[in-house]
Amino acid sequence: MMNVRKNVKYAVACLSSMGLRITPENRMAVHNSNRFVLQATSAETNVLNVTSALGPTCLVMTRFVAGSPMAAFIKAQLRARNIAFEGPDVPQGGPWGYRHQFNIADSGFGLRAPRVWNDRAGEVGRTLDAADYDVERIFGTEGVGILHLSGLIAAMSPETTKACLALAQAAKKYGTLVSFDLNYRATFWKGREAELADAFHRIASVADILVGNEEDFQLCLGFKGPEAGGKDLAGKIANFKEMIEQVAGKYPNAKLYATTLRQVISADHHLWGAIVRADGAWHVEEPRDIDVLDRIGGGDGFTGGLLYGVLQGWDGAKCAQFGWAAGVLAASSLNDYAEPADEKQVWDVYAGNARVQR
Repeated sequence: MMNVRKNVKYAVACLSSMGLRITPENRMAVHNSNRFVLQATSAETNVLNVTSALGPTCLVMTRFVAGSPMAAFIKAQLRARNIAFEGPDVPQGGPWGYRHQFNIADSGFGLRAPRVWNDRAGEVGRTLDAADYDVERIFGTEGVGILHLSGLIAAMSPETTKACLALAQAAKKYGTLVSFDLNYRATFWKGREAELADAFHRIASVADILVGNEEDFQLCLGFKGPEAGGKDLAGKIANFKEMIEQVAGKYPNAKLYATTLRQVISADHHLWGAIVRADGAWHVEEPRDIDVLDRIGGGDGFTGGLLYGVLQGWDGAKCAQFGWAAGVLAASSLNDYAEPADEKQVWDVYAGNARVQR
């Protein structure tokens, strides 16, 4: 499907602002819980985790707060997840200076929806700079199979926008595939609409893999598509295909375009599907009923599974299947990411085989 660079040190690399998620135990709501679980997280490393869990080493380019116990915690969790990291330790600058962002989120339960509160004041990741990384060594000497960029980071600040553009150029110079998940965030775009529309267009123009939901493609790249909201998914598949055809016409460099389909029945019960267009052929995973323990990271799991399939040289149908199942695996965990024990576990999810494994 796509020629992935071989004999590389890093299967997938990303640029990310590492943060911490605080989650109540036992699916309680935040405001009436007094016991919480802490995990290191970011949308971009969530994507890497499917590949890193299955063996190949991945890399996150980031920044840390010097001397911070939270930075030490993040580094320890990344090591445990087979994700290498590079980036400077930035002085905090006093108690009101830099820190790692907090994502305070419960999982929801039944008809009580999950609630997310992002506390990003002083976020060190807003200062990410491509000059912090030896791109000649990382992409040239050591090698990277896929560079994964997220619209969340591309829109976070003027500095991170420039960093994403620079890394995309470096990746293309050395034959690294570029994956771009549009990941629209309205608050990040406010007041920067024209600037970000241009930047996203430039990244999408060089991307080999483009991922987004109906809202992402419409609001980031200006295409017409189905109404956002996830109702009557099966009836809208033709509309999704029409939207992706528009995207493919404007951004022909990409060989793979993908979107997820999600309809929320309750916090514990979703319909989950996917559409992939690879080398001009369509591969549709019709929405299926899935049980959900925690929905956060399901889309990242899908993208991570998709990229793992690209690395393996699988065709579009197999990539779509593995991506769908990796998203389900992420939704079955209280972590923000899918962490498969092996490929078989993912394929068992796809097959609906929940029998005990002995």
